[in-house]
Amino acid sequence: MSKKVYEVITDRILKLLSQGTVPWRKPWSSISGLPKNLISEKTYRGVNLFMLAFSGYASPFWVTFRQCKERGGHVRKGEQGWPIIFWKDLRPMESEGKGTDEDEDHPQFVVRYYTVFNATQCEDLDYPQPEIRNADFDPLIQCEQIVAQMPYPPAITHDKAQAFYAPKPDLVNVPPGEFFQTEGEYYSALFHELAHSTGHESRLNRTTLCESKGFGSDPYCREELVAEMTAAMLCGLVGIDGAVIENSAAYIAHWIEKLKEDPKLVVFAASQAQKAADFIVGKSVLSEAN
Repeated sequence: MSKKVYEVITDRILKLLSQGTVPWRKPWSSISGLPKNLISEKTYRGVNLFMLAFSGYASPFWVTFRQCKERGGHVRKGEQGWPIIFWKDLRPMESEGKGTDEDEDHPQFVVRYYTVFNATQCEDLDYPQPEIRNADFDPLIQCEQIVAQMPYPPAITHDKAQAFYAPKPDLVNVPPGEFFQTEGEYYSALFHELAHSTGHESRLNRTTLCESKGFGSDPYCREELVAEMTAAMLCGLVGIDGAVIENSAAYIAHWIEKLKEDPKLVVFAASQAQKAADFIVGKSVLSEAN
């Protein structure tokens, strides 16, 4: 895997953090919707979702330089693009165009990146205006449906004043709703703990949960980032502002330090968060690949 690719992505995340913006804390606009490719109409996933959602552009549509040109437009002079990662399959192919059984059992991939531009950075490019959600859309009902329809869910209780996930009894606890300032914060906390529960050996068997040695350990830090990103994905999906912790200087400094130590961390965590979000929603809209 190319270290340079991870560094390109991590440098962008570090820049946002240094400006006081935590990409996995505030969900993207419920008006503009999830960022997607203009040509394929597929929603971006994993770290790409966070990178583009916090770029600050009003349109959810993105194109490569070539895609823009093929649609009769051009990227405005001086505009800066955004890096998007993808996984390239390096398995040797047979003459019929199919990999061998051994190749399929031991896939080999490398991470690469290319550059995309927001539709608003282009001229003479025809693209749809963002769709405003129907007035009947109720984010809180959508939250409840996500929780109710989660496959193989853990037990959910409201017995204690702390929010936590206990792997051995496979139990999520969040304080009662009145403990939170808004209903959005309640569901954000619940999504966070449900994200942890997807790492249980009976679900995704995520090593950052199963091998964590507790607060401060490397797996614990990775698992916390996975859970935060998963909660942000779900909050963004239903259009609620679910931030439950202030983006304090100490918090930001902590993640800047961790990302500098491990440039692969943010890509890894976003990939695991995507799998967790997909699991919780039963592979609905978040499962669209790009």
